[in-house]
Amino acid sequence: MSAGAVLYAATLAHLRRRTRVFAAPPLRAAMPRVTLDDPMLGAADASGVSGRVGTIAVTYTDVGEQPERLRALIVAVETAMETMPADLGAEGWRLAGLRLARSRLVRGKAEHWIGTSTFAVRMFRIN
Repeated sequence: MSAGAVLYAATLAHLRRRTRVFAAPPLRAAMPRVTLDDPMLGAADASGVSGRVGTIAVTYTDVGEQPERLRALIVAVETAMETMPADLGAEGWRLAGLRLARSRLVRGKAEHWIGTSTFAVRMFRIN
């Protein structure tokens, strides 16, 4: 399994213990919706160590005049990500760092609200 797939699976499992989160935008789910995006990773190898650096993002969608439900959901997910375990559970990959890099909430079309939390990730595996 690739490092990105390991990170994605571990993050999805971790967040699903705390809230309803989807692997892809659902066609018929009630609002608000939380979707985990695929990670964007680059190589950061060293002698005897495989390393990856990049980002993983969570996207939120809701409807209504005010984004209060979405704001609460964003806080819940960002707080949950702070407790992400270092051991990613597959093939020896471990987190070396995970921090919130950017969080955004904007008004979309037709009374939709769209939020994004982007997390900077550093991970490694001893060869």
